[in-house]
This record gives sequence, C-alpha cells and structure tokens, in this order.
Amino acid sequence: MTFDLSLYLVLDPELCGEYGMVVTTRDAIEGGATIVQLRMKHATTRERIDMGLALKEITAGSPAKLIINDDVEAAIAVGADGVHVGQEDGDPKEVRARIGPDMILGVSVNGLAVAKAFDPAGIDYVGAGPVFATGTKPDHALPVGFDGLAEMITICGLPAVAIGGLKAEHAAATFAAGADGIAVVSAVCGRPDPRQATAELAAAIRKARQ
Repeated sequence: MTFDLSLYLVLDPELCGEYGMVVTTRDAIEGGATIVQLRMKHATTRERIDMGLALKEITAGSPAKLIINDDVEAAIAVGADGVHVGQEDGDPKEVRARIGPDMILGVSVNGLAVAKAFDPAGIDYVGAGPVFATGTKPDHALPVGFDGLAEMITICGLPAVAIGGLKAEHAAATFAAGADGIAVVSAVCGRPDPRQATAELAAAIRKARQ
C-alpha cells in the first residue's frame, strides 16, 4: 500500500476535548493531513473499534490513511489501513503475521540505542524520535535533537516520520535530517481551528520539501 507520511496526525482524546476526535480528523484532513493515527491509550479494544469505525467513515473518502495505535485486534476489526506499535507492544514479526502483507506496519524507534538494535524486516515505516521533549507523552525517551534524528533515520533505513514536540517552524530541519514526515499531536489537537492549524503545517512542509 502506498502512503504519505508527510503530515501525520496522532489523535489525543484528552487534547481534542469537546471538539472531539471525529471532527478534528475531518478538519485536519481538509487542512492537509496525510495520515491519522488513533491513539487511545486507556480505552478498551471495543472503544477503539467504535472510534476507529467512525474515523474510517471520514478517511475512506480521502487520500489520508487511518492507522490504529498498539491494538492489532482493533485495527483488523476496523479494516484500518495500518497499525503502529511501540517497542513494548509486541514483536513486529508477530504483528505482521497477524495483519497480513497488505496493511501498513509502523514501529516506534525511541532513541539511538533502539535504532542500533532495530530489525526492519516486515516494517513499512518508523516513528523516530523524540526530537524534543513533549508533554503529550511524559514517559518518552531522552530527546535526540535533529542530529540524532538524522543518525536514527540512517541506521533504520526505512521511511521515517519524526515525532516529539514538532511544530511548523521545525519543518525545514526535520526534512533536512532525512525524515519523510512530521508527526504532531498538540500542534493540531485542541487548537481553536484544527483545519487552519493543519493547513499552516502543510504549507510549511511543502516549503521545506521544495
């Protein structure tokens, strides 16, 4: 499956608040988001499936891909475009065996030590970072900065989306480091106008890639 990592939105139910993840997704796709990841850390599989089905109604009519975080069962039940797992969320080889050859598989690579031990077999892309410290994931690894990001991407040898406190002003440095995209959470979720916030990011990304 072809996919575009350039503007990768990770949904946060708390940050989206009353505005909600469904409307945020709609607005973000209209603004230029290319991938939407459903991340509901404290939900049940049933809750993830219900939300995933609601999001799929929006992404299905757009170029954007829907990725489910961590929950392989939910991703399969929803018929999502892919699943993303962390280092502690299962063996990527086992995940690939469960989802088959056609779903996208992304894996988080947190820090240089993890990158050096990384096996890319069966994986379509990596989430590389964190570039900066971020409040949306307080238990993150130590930030690697843009030099560390570039080294991680080189080591992993796969398409990479950079994550960790990134905003529109970081687009040029992110792509210069070799990333294929920027993953954002608070830069869109919880903003007064998610569509405009996404559009500003998309414009910065287009400029950085010229």
